[in-house]
Amino acid sequence: MCTRIIISFAFFSLLAFTACSKKTESTAAEKQAVRAVLESQEQAWNRGDLEGYMAGYLRSDSLRFASGGRVRYGWQATLGAYRRGYPDREAMGELSFDEVRITLLSDTTAMVFGHWRLERNEDHPEGLFTLIFRKTEGGWRIIHDHTSSAR
Repeated sequence: MCTRIIISFAFFSLLAFTACSKKTESTAAEKQAVRAVLESQEQAWNRGDLEGYMAGYLRSDSLRFASGGRVRYGWQATLGAYRRGYPDREAMGELSFDEVRITLLSDTTAMVFGHWRLERNEDHPEGLFTLIFRKTEGGWRIIHDHTSSAR
């Protein structure tokens, strides 16, 4: 009887360990997929490609972007604001994201917190961001962006 209990306990422990191990692998893969979106955005920005940068956002009227005391809704409105604020390659500078922390809130939602920096000839603006990502058929996309400036 005691041997049967020990064998049963060992079997269920192994099942639990396997399930936890697969969940950890899945979590790591999802976090890497979110991080890849940010890396792709950095690369697009640094080559002057605003539409490539915007590919990380959900192309929807429900996209919400908050910055500078304003809230904008929609992918097109957000792209327009970026075009006005960064009319040429010099204004865009070199973008980097640092101190990025990714938290999976569910299988289809992630929160990302980080620090952004622009290196430009005349100045070096920087600030913080909090992003909400949703997993879509096209991959992980930003559905909410709250960015602040340290200036």
